[in-house]
Amino acid sequence: MIAFLGQGRMGVPMARRLAAAGHDVTTWRRGTGVTAAAAVDGADLVITMLSDPAAVREVLTAALPGLRPGATVVEMSTIGPEAVRELRALLPAGVGLVDAPVLGSVGPAAEGTLTVLTGGLTGGLTGGLTGGDGADVARCREVLSVFGTVRELGPLGAGAAMKLAVMNALVPAQVLLAETLAYGEAHGVDREALFDVLALTPLGALAERLRVPAAETRYSLAHAAKDLELGAWEGASMAGAARARLQEARAAGLGERDLTAIATHVGEGQQAGGRAVPLNLATVPATNGMYSHAVRAGDTLYISGVAAFDERGEIVGEGSMAAQTEHVYQVIERILADQGAGFGDVAFIRTYLTDMDARAEHGAVRRKFITGTPPASTTVEVSRLFMPGLLLEVDLIVALPPRVTPGGR
Repeated sequence: MIAFLGQGRMGVPMARRLAAAGHDVTTWRRGTGVTAAAAVDGADLVITMLSDPAAVREVLTAALPGLRPGATVVEMSTIGPEAVRELRALLPAGVGLVDAPVLGSVGPAAEGTLTVLTGGLTGGLTGGLTGGDGADVARCREVLSVFGTVRELGPLGAGAAMKLAVMNALVPAQVLLAETLAYGEAHGVDREALFDVLALTPLGALAERLRVPAAETRYSLAHAAKDLELGAWEGASMAGAARARLQEARAAGLGERDLTAIATHVGEGQQAGGRAVPLNLATVPATNGMYSHAVRAGDTLYISGVAAFDERGEIVGEGSMAAQTEHVYQVIERILADQGAGFGDVAFIRTYLTDMDARAEHGAVRRKFITGTPPASTTVEVSRLFMPGLLLEVDLIVALPPRVTPGGR
């Protein structure tokens, strides 16, 4: 049996291909009421296709009680080799791990023409990873071929590293082309003529994607920004500048648009600057319409009060301060990651507790997420919160990495 833990645009067509190939597939996604542990119970192969490292870590942690010895986890999200290292440490020794991110978008996922980049062979491991067994790749090779061409790249982490290396070229190239189009427009160059000339160059095929920005999202701008946040190392000037451009566009509300929307964003000269830009994430339980998950103003992020309720508006961990705190900080982690930040960027936290006597229980969980020197903080006791049964609410102010503006540093 295969358990497919996935969400988003890629997860659905990939799960369908497995079923169409005759595999016995159990699928899991947020909001269904089925736990990750129940979904993986009895599975020989567990495939994850999630949004970012935090989501993968959260879901696999929840799945641990259901993982059977001898099972293999195939991590197909784009999370980078460091996160693969963390997963190997998280999973029991008796559970195999293969990293297998893919090249391709929604169309190739439905057609079975993705390129699957696998890591998991015996030997020296990428980025200092340890563990891994060539048998892990052999065990899942036939299943992975359902998605497209499988490339075996070496030790555990090699697939994750290869994916980010490729995206460090492909994504900045599209941002560069967007700026090329903006330059041409500013200097009276005919747009169609520019595309025709670009078609004669090695960049022609990529430029053609930007001629008419895609109406349907194949590879979201938010995911492209996330990929560069993972892959652009310190000193990577082109990838770093492209990352800043994409973060700016994401803050302007284009995160769920296709990456090709960057051409329109740059061409119109949209700059988030100091404007207040509301942010509402698909990976976080929806608001009631009276507030946004967060607001970005320049390089400052204001996160609305986060409480422990799920996608159906039901309380998570009712009666348990530890369980509610864990859920709240997992949601905060996803909001921070969406803006390329982490808990180390938090400047101020305000916590509302309905019972100050439970502050030690709350603090023990909070210290799992906030390590090192803590930020400025205020904790207050309140008689009640907006939903009966909620035990805490947390809001934050975050100092985000500064954007790079055209001509700036």
